[in-house]
Amino acid sequence: METNLKLSKDKGNLLPDPTNFRSLIDKLIYLTSTRPDISYAVNHLSEILFSPWVPHLHDAHRILQHLKTTPGQGLYFPSNTTPAVSAYAETSLSPSTIQISFFLDVDSRTCRDTRRSIFDYCLFFGSSLVSWKSKKQQTVSHSSTEVEYRAMGNATSELTWILTLLKDFGINHSTPAL
Repeated sequence: METNLKLSKDKGNLLPDPTNFRSLIDKLIYLTSTRPDISYAVNHLSEILFSPWVPHLHDAHRILQHLKTTPGQGLYFPSNTTPAVSAYAETSLSPSTIQISFFLDVDSRTCRDTRRSIFDYCLFFGSSLVSWKSKKQQTVSHSSTEVEYRAMGNATSELTWILTLLKDFGINHSTPAL
């Protein structure tokens, strides 16, 4: 999707048979597990499955064109690396040598129909991506500062959950997350 494109769910003509559109979006949702670059566009298009319009079908086709022209992009999970938890048992790595990094992005008032903002984040354990999300906030915020605080709160709860999970595995990560 274009960067500044704001689709509305009532522009254009209704699709006479939305079955193919729904099937395409279903397949694209499956692809978002390894291609998070299409998550926003697929999420936006999946919101209008009940009554898709012709411009939405064109946008779904643009996603397919993007996938066709960028076959090497996406998440890469190499087979020669050991999982982080077993790496401690097999080597002399300490929990403080592997850095947790967290990246967050917020787009204020992204959705034209609901006026809610969208936040995206990804969490890395060392160089491995372990968690990511693109989600529309549950409430309409009154300022960009409020949007940022809500997104940081959601991101902090995810980070806290990951640190608790590591602690449950017996890994005490003492260095602060970036």
